[in-house]
Amino acid sequence: MLNWNDPIAEFKPQPESDKSTTTEADPSAADIKIPSRPNTNANLEISKTTLENQQPVRVEDKRIINGGGDINQLAPFKYPWAWNFFLNANKNHWTPLDINMTKDIQDYHHKLTVEEKHVYENVLAYLTTSDILAMRNVGLAVMEKMTSPELQIYQARQVYEEALHTWTYQHCIESIGIDQGEIYNRYRVVPQINQKIQLANNRLNSVLRPDIDLKDPDELDNFVHSYLFFAGVFEGCWFYNGFSPIFALQRRGLMTGTAEQLQYIMRDEVLHCAFGIRVVNEIVKEEQLILDEKRLRIMWDECEAAEIDYANYILQDPILGYNAQDHIEQFRFIANRRAKQLKIEQPFKGAKNKLNWLDEQANMRKEKNFFETRVTEYQTGAALTWE
Repeated sequence: MLNWNDPIAEFKPQPESDKSTTTEADPSAADIKIPSRPNTNANLEISKTTLENQQPVRVEDKRIINGGGDINQLAPFKYPWAWNFFLNANKNHWTPLDINMTKDIQDYHHKLTVEEKHVYENVLAYLTTSDILAMRNVGLAVMEKMTSPELQIYQARQVYEEALHTWTYQHCIESIGIDQGEIYNRYRVVPQINQKIQLANNRLNSVLRPDIDLKDPDELDNFVHSYLFFAGVFEGCWFYNGFSPIFALQRRGLMTGTAEQLQYIMRDEVLHCAFGIRVVNEIVKEEQLILDEKRLRIMWDECEAAEIDYANYILQDPILGYNAQDHIEQFRFIANRRAKQLKIEQPFKGAKNKLNWLDEQANMRKEKNFFETRVTEYQTGAALTWE
């Protein structure tokens, strides 16, 4: 039976002395004094008076930020699209324990070249920290500033998914037997990984403050630019490019368990990116903002420079079917897509789609039926779209 005081008690091994049950009354029970209930009639009268003056929540009072509606009342919806994001997110439900890593263990220890191990390990080293940063951004810096519950509800799911992704990378590292402490510490000692993390940290810290006031135009401008970075670049570009080297191995039949898990993560990230971009566009419209073109140009240049350094580090020696030049050009191509979605100027005119196999490789059209261990058509999750 579930113990409400210790809900995991039934999963704990009990010592032999605790396994016997007794029906004897606790002799100390008679000494327990139950306090009398206070008279709440006065409080009820005050509450009734307050309730009589309450007005129904009006849709027009709702806003994404700085709204005047009741944050605890979900409907009527002003942003039904946000609720639909939540419903769709719940269709992609999985855990890393569902994926068999046996082949990856064999591949890593007996098939991968030194160059391929370097790529694999450093991709994981980057991703392990990145998803924690994404989780903190949404859960601590963004979600509390939303003043419509339909947005907060999807973002609560997003926080869970970022934690799930972190578990996934940990599962891969642990399954293969890589030194966990060393991999997790790389972002602190490898400059090319640290640079990307610090760019994100700086933006997160600029909005992760208790005194922030989004009614102040400067604070609002900084918040929107920070959210744009996380949605459009951090998740919208860097995560996509972060998965690509593993998908390149998967194309050759290597590290397929890891790649399958990244395909599940990719489905989540498609929604994260699209939702964040939609929120930014809605805030710009509601608050009648004009995004700073110079500030955006600096952002793109910084992020491109960081991606170039990162690509030249993880792919200092190219692997079969994948190299640093293609990785960098793909970043520019995806950045243009994100800019188009954000309705801002494309930063890298003429960038080419160097990984024309990626859309199909990353798009999981089938799913394992984990209960029957057979492949079935995936019915509930939407196919990936890169637009």
